[in-house]
Amino acid sequence: MTAVSAPRPGWELLAGQVNQRRYEALRAYLFEGASLQQAADATGYTRDTLASLVRDLRAGRLTVFAPPGTPGRKSAPKKDAARGQVIELRRDGLSVYEISTRLTREGTPLGRTAVSDILREEGFGRLLRDPAPEASTSPATSGRDTQMPAAAVTDFAALPARAHTTMAGLLLAIPDLVALDLPALATAASYPGTSVIPATSWLLSLLALKLTATRRVSHVDDLLADPVPALLAGLSILPKKTALTDYSYRLSHDHQQRFLAALDKQMIASGLAAAGEAIFDLDFHAVMAWGHDPALEKHYVPARSQRARSALTFFAQDTGTHNLVYANADLSKATQNREVIAFCDHWKRVSGAGPKMLIMDQKLTTQAILGELDARGVKFATLRMRSPSLVKRVNSLPGSGYKTVTLNRPGPCNRPKVHEDPAVKLTSYPGTVRQLTVTGLGRDAPTVIITNDTQIKTKALIGHYARRMTIEQRLAEIIQAFCADALSSAVNLNVDLDVVLCVLAQALTAAFRLRLPGNYAHATPDTLQRRFLDTPGEITSTGTGITVKINRRACSPVLRHADLPADTTVPWWNGRQLHFEFA
Repeated sequence: MTAVSAPRPGWELLAGQVNQRRYEALRAYLFEGASLQQAADATGYTRDTLASLVRDLRAGRLTVFAPPGTPGRKSAPKKDAARGQVIELRRDGLSVYEISTRLTREGTPLGRTAVSDILREEGFGRLLRDPAPEASTSPATSGRDTQMPAAAVTDFAALPARAHTTMAGLLLAIPDLVALDLPALATAASYPGTSVIPATSWLLSLLALKLTATRRVSHVDDLLADPVPALLAGLSILPKKTALTDYSYRLSHDHQQRFLAALDKQMIASGLAAAGEAIFDLDFHAVMAWGHDPALEKHYVPARSQRARSALTFFAQDTGTHNLVYANADLSKATQNREVIAFCDHWKRVSGAGPKMLIMDQKLTTQAILGELDARGVKFATLRMRSPSLVKRVNSLPGSGYKTVTLNRPGPCNRPKVHEDPAVKLTSYPGTVRQLTVTGLGRDAPTVIITNDTQIKTKALIGHYARRMTIEQRLAEIIQAFCADALSSAVNLNVDLDVVLCVLAQALTAAFRLRLPGNYAHATPDTLQRRFLDTPGEITSTGTGITVKINRRACSPVLRHADLPADTTVPWWNGRQLHFEFA
């Protein structure tokens, strides 16, 4: 073999590996005939260390090459238990969807994705749309039509008298959907319908994915085997992935803003948002995209601690109720600084007056736009960007210049020390701001807060900014519960609609939490999903409505004492009643 003059690109990935170094040393001694000292010197080992490696290798105690493995989880008990039944049903000619439905009906539910994995691992091919067994890609796969029925409005006369479901608890969201008057919200937003599916049902189909924590719209097939997600939407079966994606891209940004305006009015009326206090926490969140899309800009993604291709989203949280009231998505670097102004305009349309105070991070907007907020009469509190001169100024402050403030919150960081400068000039701000240098909040460096509110007490201002951290917690909750970080490739679902659905889903779980007795005042959405919305049960259909009997679980006593209406008239069921029973 002809030697190359220089290593090719990629060699550095091998050169730094411990096992590669061991291999080179052992090969030189055992195969190429070098002495222990020569082999050790060439690879950077001592003679005694290399002798130990040779001894361990010969004794079988040293593994230089790792055994090949397969990615993903190494065990899946549900899949393994159902494997034999899945193979038998496929040999009977059933499709993936039919196998998943059959397993659910027999009390051993397995999603479409898991069934597909088993069939692929066992070497089964795809079913053909035209009956042609001899042309099947696998001898064990009989060809037959596997096309699922098209979505349509529920024919209640055709519903079975009784049906088992693994998602009976999902219908617990209906009383609050009715209380928020979802059909009126869809009408106010001018969401379009089709000749077959009304706008409310489209919206509920997408909302079902959020409430069931279905990660992506392409996974909607996992819900097709259960009757409840379709019943929630008032349909015989949910629309498929392509239909949902296409529908989402029919909706413009104006549709989402009109929907949020109507939703916020309903949230104010129902106590889910406080119009009187009008203090809001603001924050950005970058939704990382998986794939290569040059149309997406790079933003800082905290989960990765790096800049990556992502869709930048903006959220506003009401500090009084800790509920999200506003969202916007796919912001560009050129426009992101003015999103705070867009929110002020939105809230003025909703409540008739602008926000009283905005609490935000220092990178959310610029000093010039803070000046615009001051001109509008909107108070703000934010951190000041650290510069060498500011750090020098803070470090030079004497200890006698601080005073201790006691905050009304538990924990070790409730007695911070504060130094206040009543009038500080900023580079681009048209005026002066009040500056607070705070230590003892649990951070290594002092926190420097600036505000244009000269009347608010120091204790109240520090408390407001300390509570701003809750929006980061709230965003973490919706990411986990409603899969807000699930952009597939570029954008599988209109991301602007996706974040608005997260706001709606969070409002629904907050409203449901208020109905529960006991210690559920601060329960996170994923806790509510796990304990209540994901509960199995039985559906009974009558001529006048639907009765849902939710199976007995550890949390059943909580549901029995919850403030749930005995009967709920559901507008998108043509006025039929929904009745709950608890085992």
